[in-house]
Amino acid sequence: MGHREDLLEGAKRCLLEKGFARTTARDIVRESGTNLASIGYHYGSKDALLAQAYVALVENTSAGFDGTGEGAEGAPGSLERFRWVWSNIVDTMREPGSVWRLSMEVMTIDLPELREHLARAQREGGRGLVAMLMGVPEEEVSDETADTLGKLYLTLMTGLIAQWTFDPATAPDGDALAEGLRQVVLAVGKAG
Repeated sequence: MGHREDLLEGAKRCLLEKGFARTTARDIVRESGTNLASIGYHYGSKDALLAQAYVALVENTSAGFDGTGEGAEGAPGSLERFRWVWSNIVDTMREPGSVWRLSMEVMTIDLPELREHLARAQREGGRGLVAMLMGVPEEEVSDETADTLGKLYLTLMTGLIAQWTFDPATAPDGDALAEGLRQVVLAVGKAG
């Protein structure tokens, strides 16, 4: 690996161990075995590096339950698929060092460079959730679908992360979310 990759891997480890606000450039350098100048050269700033490391952590976590591959439960777009995907997401929230707990901190940081980087990643995050839930490759999810259905799923994800951060004992699991969706669908059907 080169310095760029070493920095990214070191930043990922620092984020999971210390969080965004407490990670210093020196922490990243120590963890990656590189030097301070490498951060500016390869990423522009420590915050830009940490933002990219955070996005990579989320992508790595999501890759563990790809809804297009073998092992996916339920037909694409079905209530069973919805339950299966959200159950897998919840399982990753239960793990020690969960990237989702880090997400709550990242949401509260007011750094323009970080916000800009993460804002660009929002569409792709929504696209990834649509792909998992609908059982299609990400490249087949249109920008319009990513910006509507994907944003709905991201909103659900943000609320789920908040609930699991505040009180894991009462936070919903995949079964509860699927039952809630079933009730919404029934109510919409009755309203006509």
